[in-house]
This record gives sequence, structure tokens and C-alpha cells, in this order.
Amino acid sequence: MFMTQKTGVVIVAAGSGSRFGDPIPKQYHMLGGKSILAHCIECFARHADPDLIQVVYNPAHQDWYESATATLNATGSLPAPVPGGDTRQQSVLNGLRALEAKGPDIVLIHDAARPGISDDVIDRVMTALQTHPGAIPTLPVADTIKQTDRDGVITKTIARETLQRAQTPQGFDFKTILDAHQKFEGQEFTDDAALLEATGLDVICVAGTTNNDKITHRDDFGRAQSWANTTDKETAHMSQEEYRAGTGFDVHRFAPGDHCILCGVKVPHSARLEGHSDADVGLHTLTDAILGAIGAGDIGQHFPPSDMQWKGAASDIFLRHAADLVRKRGGRIVNVDVTLICERPKIGPHTPAMCQKVSEILGIDVDRVNVKATTTERLGFTGREEGIAAQAAVSVALPIN
Repeated sequence: MFMTQKTGVVIVAAGSGSRFGDPIPKQYHMLGGKSILAHCIECFARHADPDLIQVVYNPAHQDWYESATATLNATGSLPAPVPGGDTRQQSVLNGLRALEAKGPDIVLIHDAARPGISDDVIDRVMTALQTHPGAIPTLPVADTIKQTDRDGVITKTIARETLQRAQTPQGFDFKTILDAHQKFEGQEFTDDAALLEATGLDVICVAGTTNNDKITHRDDFGRAQSWANTTDKETAHMSQEEYRAGTGFDVHRFAPGDHCILCGVKVPHSARLEGHSDADVGLHTLTDAILGAIGAGDIGQHFPPSDMQWKGAASDIFLRHAADLVRKRGGRIVNVDVTLICERPKIGPHTPAMCQKVSEILGIDVDRVNVKATTTERLGFTGREEGIAAQAAVSVALPIN
């Protein structure tokens, strides 16, 4: 139906998601085994060539972006993401300009916080673009709408029959929407359709879906999780999972210094840990546990101590590599548990920061990460404060081929 239309896609993923209330931007949270952003990209990849799918992101989220797209971009077919602007409108314009040289006929502009986008909605938008310069999915307003003054006193009841809730993707003739964005650059519009409205062009509404509502707050994520779980059940016959467990153990001795790096966090101490890299015993054992769960050897095989490029390296490189191997196999990390064994330094005050750091590196929710500590009651080398030991356990879900 759409063979004559060269379709571009702009996915806006530059937001910080501050209203979501989590340090990890919502577009990088895992939902049904993959990131929210990955859900969006996968759906649009069925309607457009991968090299015409342009993600707009925040460069400060580079690590999260790479983890979220590692499996999707295994062949390097996705264009490099472009930085967003100070406003959503500027971010969209940056994405449109990145696509301009590729000459799309139409463009679909989508918010990355809407992972429930479906093929049916995209098809309806694209069909409408055969006869209109713009088309957007909408839902009717079910509640009675009241207009009030600044004191909250009702001044008017608005007929809900004339009202629609706008969703994305919003579709447009490419040149028309690019011209409109450039004409109104620096001005504030609530969505892309409003720019065409300002130029006097018609934008038609097509039917949206409740699954496509935007994730803004944590309660919305629970709704989306229900949708994802239902989708998983419907496709279970095509993509079944098996669960794998992995364990790790590591030891590092103390050396002269003034701090230790533990689970990615700088912990003040009267000594440092000795090792070829930064000697982060927590991340080393967690890396081994993940590699063990997928049968991929150990950390020394992937990052040999004899290789000088890893001298002094930050251990999050090793852990991120292990997580990427899981994603490249179509898997997901379900949960991780790390135990640090030492008399000193005191670990408890730092565990929240450690959990947060590990969740960021792995690209999983922080409630799937646990870091704790124990002592050996003054027995052995840890009891004599000669070093720190760590052990880890992980659970990984892998697809059954």
C-alpha cells in the first residue's frame, strides 16, 4: 500500500523524564524484556528502512542509548542519534534536518515514551497521508470538560463531542512539516500538528489506542507493564525464554592509597585495592557472574591482565561488555545480587549509590539490583583487613531458539 512513499521516522528520546521520578530516563527502562525506546524502534522498523529511523537523544545518555539499541543496531544500520534541543520542538527540527538529505516523502514523528504504538495505528496514519498533508492518531475525550477561572470556579462546560486527545506518531508530508518547523523555529507549540494548523493546512485525525498513551508518571509504567505482559503471553509461542543463573567470586588485596572503587562508587578508605584495572572487586565478580550465566567464560578471557590497554581501566567497561553480550543474544538481565566481604571500609552507607550505579551500567531498573556487605568475624585475610572479597549471583533470561 505504501511502496510509493519513502518514509522517514523521527523518534524523540531527548527528555530527562523528571516527572517519572527516577534517575534513569523512562525511555531506557526495561519493559517486557526490552527498553521502552527499543519497543518504539522495532515497531517503526516494520514500516521504514532502518537508515531512515532517526533517534533524537541527549548525549549525556550515550551509555543508556547504546545498551538500549545494542541488539537492534547489531548491523550498524541505524543512523547515529542526533542531539536534541532545549525544547521538544527544537529536538524534532534537529531530527528532521538529519533526515533531509535522505529525501523522505513523508515522516512519522513519535515520542519515545509511547512504547505501545501498534502497526494498525501507523498504517492508519500513513493511509491518511495519501490524501492529507498531516494526520495524527487521537482518542475521544470520555469525561465532561470544565473550563475554570484562576480561582477554580467553573466558567464554561465544553462539549466533549468536539474534543480529541492527541497521540503520536504524527505523520506529515516531509517538506511541509520541515518548512513549518523552520518557519516557527524558536516559538512554542504543544505538538507538531499545531504547526500545520498555524499555516492553515488541514490535519486529519485517525483512531488511536489506549495502549499508545504516553508514559509520564510511575503509575503509567504499571499500566504499560500490564500491556507488555499481555503482549508477551500472546507471542509466547514465538518467543519463549529460559532462565539461567550465574555466580562470581573475586578477591583483591589492599595497597597504599586513600580510597577504593567498589561497584562503581568511590569509597574513602586508608588503602586502595590493588589490581591491573581499577580493581573494583564488586564489578569484577558481577561481570564473571553474568558471563557464567550465558556460558561466555570469565573476565580474564575477555580482558586479559597481560593486555596493557586495560591497565587502570574503569571496571564499568567490563560489566557493560557482559551486559551487551546478553542483549546481543536477545536476552535480558532479570536481577543481580552482590555481596562485599570485608571488615572495613563500612559499605552500608554507600549501598544505595552502588545499586544506582550498577543499574545504570546494566540498563536495568534499580529494584533489580542488590548490593550488601558482610564480615568474616575477624577471621581470614578479610578479617585481618588485608583485602576485600566479593561474590555475586545473577539471573538471566535467554530466548529458546
